[in-house]
Amino acid sequence: MRARAGLKAIFGVAILLEAGFLMSSAEAATFVYVGNSDSQEVSVLELKPNGDLTPVETKAVSGPAKPGGSLPLAVSPDKKRLFAGLRNEPYSVVAFAIDATTGKLKLNGSGPLADSMAYIATDRTGKYLFSASYGGNKIAVNPIAADGVVGEVQQIMPTQPNAHCILPDPSNRYVLHTSLGGDLVYSEKFDAKTGKLTPNDPPSISVKAKAGPRHLVFAPNAKFVYLLDELDASIYAFPWDGKTGTLKKEVQVASALPKGFDGKPWAADIHLTPDGKYLYASERTSSTLAAFKVDAKTGMLTPIDSFATEKQPRAFNIDPTGRYLLAVGELSNSMTSYSIDKATGKLAKLKEYPMGKKPNWVEIVAFSK
Repeated sequence: MRARAGLKAIFGVAILLEAGFLMSSAEAATFVYVGNSDSQEVSVLELKPNGDLTPVETKAVSGPAKPGGSLPLAVSPDKKRLFAGLRNEPYSVVAFAIDATTGKLKLNGSGPLADSMAYIATDRTGKYLFSASYGGNKIAVNPIAADGVVGEVQQIMPTQPNAHCILPDPSNRYVLHTSLGGDLVYSEKFDAKTGKLTPNDPPSISVKAKAGPRHLVFAPNAKFVYLLDELDASIYAFPWDGKTGTLKKEVQVASALPKGFDGKPWAADIHLTPDGKYLYASERTSSTLAAFKVDAKTGMLTPIDSFATEKQPRAFNIDPTGRYLLAVGELSNSMTSYSIDKATGKLAKLKEYPMGKKPNWVEIVAFSK
């Protein structure tokens, strides 16, 4: 009897321990980082499982605001660092350590940038920082030290006018970057050991004249790349050859403009849900978010609808669960949260939250507890 009772007790404890482990591993803390360019600060919020957002802190980023500029952000692959690019002289990038428990930021230091950079991103190892200069017509590479502080610029490559976005491919063997003024998407070979970029073959692919390539995103299955063009709000769906690092001829050119639009297009940002089922793009003139259903096999986009959002939505992002979309407005100084319908991809507005002055970038980071 005692042995049987002991087994029951042990078995019961095992169940409780297992249940507790599963519960704790299932929980996650998710934090949102918003770059506010005119107030030169980062708003930090916690995203709750029910979609509510609670303020954590507002972290100042040193340096005067640059009129018309932005505050680009990037998160390291290990989620331990947040980088903020300053577009005022002396051009620099500030590195913060992220507290995985509270989401708070701790200043680690700053390093130089080659110019006023509109976009920053790390490589997949977190050892190098890529940057693209809209006004300087160039891209650059900086090493990142073990403490997260960015080192001296180690490479600069000239581009056609208005470099706007730069991203490594999923394999970390290639890097794509855009030239808004040149209507080009460049492809570079990337040596992850040295951080060096060299032109691929072919070195670039063209889009329609005066389309204005702005931001791009890789599909989660790494089979397609979606490019958002600023000047006509077109979305190009390119098949991606991961072996050669090249974009094949587009399979589709869709539009992020709402029905009946008759203004001057001014598209801004583009993101996919983590499962790759839905794609969203922001358009600033109409202050809308365009939604599309994605065919994972063909890469084709099927329009869902356009949704009203914050005034002049330069940036938005989607949380790692794919349940929520958060969009900021440069002219409204606030952020709106939306739930994403898993079955249809439609957005449902949840709540608005005040931000700093001219919010223009959103990063979302989830940690397991």
